[in-house]
Amino acid sequence: MLANALIGLREGLEASLIVSILLAYLARSGRTDRRRALWAGVAAAVLVSLLAGGALTLTATELPDGVEPVFAATTSILAVTLVTWMVFWMRRASHSISGELRGRMDDAVAVGAGAVAMTGFVATAREGLETAVFLWTTARASGDTGVGPAVGAALGIAVAVLLGWLLYRKAVSIDLARFFRWTGTALIVVAAGVLAYAVHDLQEAGVLPGGHTLMFDVSGTVSESSPLAEVVHGVLNLTPAMTVLQVVAWLGYLVPTMVAFLRPQPVRTRTEVRTAA
Repeated sequence: MLANALIGLREGLEASLIVSILLAYLARSGRTDRRRALWAGVAAAVLVSLLAGGALTLTATELPDGVEPVFAATTSILAVTLVTWMVFWMRRASHSISGELRGRMDDAVAVGAGAVAMTGFVATAREGLETAVFLWTTARASGDTGVGPAVGAALGIAVAVLLGWLLYRKAVSIDLARFFRWTGTALIVVAAGVLAYAVHDLQEAGVLPGGHTLMFDVSGTVSESSPLAEVVHGVLNLTPAMTVLQVVAWLGYLVPTMVAFLRPQPVRTRTEVRTAA
């Protein structure tokens, strides 16, 4: 629930900021008549994202037992790839995204309502699809088959939408660079656990070796049903018993990715910032 709340908050706020930028541009350019078309595109993106999540669930339940772990592992690896690309892209593009979106909307308004709707759809569908895939894989890796992951995701998205609206109304001020830095750091940790669980799935299916070669096993000391184990498993996707290959994958992803993400960015000149805007 906590991991999915974080994902919903991070991804939801990105989508909310995108919609806010587009709405603000329409208001400043005097084309508020195109708001309905923009919202239609956003609604279509939300629907497609929900259908993608449902399709993943349906596909996983219909697959044979031997194939389902491979499908889940492949989806998990895709989710890790997407979220890694996303956090680095937002880190790099946060200064220029507003100008890029305004440029796209300017072109769309000149074409017509359909183009405005398509701009809204394309701008938010990517966030929605990333969210659907990552939420599904995180919930599956945590082993929680109840409503907890869905409730966590809904709470995170609800808070993100509220923050986006408050930012649009200029009712609150948030250091977005710091927010995306901290949430990006947390998502990298979650993604490392998802990758480790993907390795577990592939070992379970016999695709990877070493399924019985454990790096550690503290299940005799820490019960999997204990509150501590459930929190660590639910948030970090780490279990009391993990294979050597799982730990290698976890560390092999977490350490270099975290170092690269936290590395200071080059200081941008005023000319570069003005050009990006």
